[in-house]
Amino acid sequence: MILADLLNLSNPMPLLTIRMQKLKRRVISLLAHDEKTIVELCRETEFSIPTVTKVISELKDMGIVMEKGKLDTMGGRPPAVYAIHPDCAYLMGVDVKRDSVMLGMQNFKNELMGEIEQVPYDLNDTWESFENLCAIINRFVDGSGADKRKILSVCVVFTGRINSEQGYNNTFFHFDDRPLTQLIEERIHIKTFIENDSRAMLYGEYCSGNVGVKKNVVYLNVSWGFGISIICNGELYYGHSGYSGEFGHSPILDNEVICGCGKKGCIQTEISGETLLRIFKHSLLEGRTSVLAGRKRIDSITMHDIIDAAVQEEDMLSIEAIEKVGEQLGRYLSLLINVFNPDMVIIGGDLAAAKPYLELSVRSSVYKYSLNLLLQDMELRSATLGNKAAVIGACHIIQRRLFGEH
Repeated sequence: MILADLLNLSNPMPLLTIRMQKLKRRVISLLAHDEKTIVELCRETEFSIPTVTKVISELKDMGIVMEKGKLDTMGGRPPAVYAIHPDCAYLMGVDVKRDSVMLGMQNFKNELMGEIEQVPYDLNDTWESFENLCAIINRFVDGSGADKRKILSVCVVFTGRINSEQGYNNTFFHFDDRPLTQLIEERIHIKTFIENDSRAMLYGEYCSGNVGVKKNVVYLNVSWGFGISIICNGELYYGHSGYSGEFGHSPILDNEVICGCGKKGCIQTEISGETLLRIFKHSLLEGRTSVLAGRKRIDSITMHDIIDAAVQEEDMLSIEAIEKVGEQLGRYLSLLINVFNPDMVIIGGDLAAAKPYLELSVRSSVYKYSLNLLLQDMELRSATLGNKAAVIGACHIIQRRLFGEH
């Protein structure tokens, strides 16, 4: 038996067997976070010492649990300390961007197995684009060197409106009535989850210890589009149907800019990578100068070109465009601060690479528009995981979905 077998409780089996399988999953979940003795496991699972000892013995025989040594005590027989064997299982994260796919794998102790790989990719709402994505995933698995039987699950991260509980993507690849997770599983033959990119990025920061003891966190994903995600009382907030975080599609602006959702006046039309590109190109057409103007045609300049020019070459026009987006971001962030009263706000996504220009302008605008009382004990900072955040977060989400308490 391998760890994946413990996840399959759908086949008919005696009630006692199901009970023991669930206890094993609970023990695995506890040991995944910390090393423990049998007495500690008994206390947290509320099972007897003989029962937990039997479960530990079976998990050791399966290669899932290992003994890490003895606990120092003042006297008597020192108890053994147990931990999860890191390579008993693997978790895979896939971050699907507009122009690339990022793929990575973690062992069961949340250690990255090698470097995260980035593969060029065109995200389009077509069968061809979908099949290409599945082929990229299969090639990564084949080249990883990992035993495919030990890959517990793949979590594929998308932008847009994702119902992660039911497995539907209502923005891309919604071809028929079947869940997208089922379509992917049929092609890669690994259990699959899907998740919204903003939530995966926030959860990556949260589980990597980058938020400290904060329990109410707002994450701003400023990439080509703009979305948010929220941790409320230490838990990811999904909302009633799983679509929370579509703050960028609030049509509260009096402009004639058509958003990607088809509406006019969405907040995203003033806060996004697409907005940054539009502002920058408009300035060039008005006769402003930039280091990029001498290298590329205006229509070939990208969002990443502007960010790189600002950070690496201190290009004034690029910095000004980023600061304009940051000022608007801070203005509308004040709405979230006044409503949610978070203890931390994280600026993430592609534009977070423009730190400090983006963060400084956001901070200035927040202090201008927010209630000062709400800012006294709130921390505002940029994300720390960079473009790895969604892949790392996806792996942690798999662990929560498979072994978390329900």
